[in-house]
Amino acid sequence: MTTTASAAKSTVKPVPARAIWKRPGTLARMGVVGIARYVILVVVAGVIVIPILFAVMGGAKTNGQLLSDPVSLPDPWVFSNYTDVLFGANAAVFWGELLNSLIIATIAVLLTVTLASLAAFTFARLVFRGREAIYTLFTLGLLFPAAVAILPLYILVRDLGLSNNYLGVALPQAAFGLPLTIIILRPFFKSIPVELEDAAKIDGCSTFGFFWRVLLPLARPALATVSILAIVGTWNAFMLPLILLNADKWTLPLGVMNFSTEYVSDQARILAFTVMAILPAILFYIVAERQIVSGLTAGGVKG
Repeated sequence: MTTTASAAKSTVKPVPARAIWKRPGTLARMGVVGIARYVILVVVAGVIVIPILFAVMGGAKTNGQLLSDPVSLPDPWVFSNYTDVLFGANAAVFWGELLNSLIIATIAVLLTVTLASLAAFTFARLVFRGREAIYTLFTLGLLFPAAVAILPLYILVRDLGLSNNYLGVALPQAAFGLPLTIIILRPFFKSIPVELEDAAKIDGCSTFGFFWRVLLPLARPALATVSILAIVGTWNAFMLPLILLNADKWTLPLGVMNFSTEYVSDQARILAFTVMAILPAILFYIVAERQIVSGLTAGGVKG
């Protein structure tokens, strides 16, 4: 009987993936909603990817190629535009602006994640009068754009003596990043079972000890998510660095603006500089994409 079963099993051949799509009714089984989802995903991906590909290929062309045929592949590929940005006459400016962006992003992310973690823990695990009202006040910060407060913010930073200082930009960036970070972290902290906290307290762990030793290690996916979002938001910030920093401490977004103004007739070199400016954020986002998805889904399991 065993021989018969093994023989029957050996006669079963796996169905190729292509054959599944050739079966009649595959699209019908997906339904109109499923097909619409795929179409929307393809369109959104195209809207995001096509401009980036255009910039990458445009940076590897000459200005004559861009004018004659802007959408074709470079022929020949001109990589000197990229090497000039990294090692040419403007290399010191580029690397200096990259360093400025890294310093500001690091300070802002550390402040945002640290303060938001403490606030989210308080709103999620501690019970006190007015908790929901204060939490709602934090969430209203999402409706308050930085551009609205730019004048009083400039006056405040100037009075504090933080003009043309990394902290003068990092502190407001951290403040504006707190609402979204708290909103993401609070559901994740609430989803941790109460029994785990009780067991930690029985073992002699204080409230802060539970937060530091138990909750934060379990919240690594959510912390990675908010860190990545904070990095991308700070990296792309334009208005605050423009108002609060002098040219010697400009970040990469401001550098792109200045470079495009200086070399307005050299479109290929402008595209190359732009690609190199956004490349660190894109690479970081690609590497940490799984953490973003896992952190968001983990935080959304329980409200």
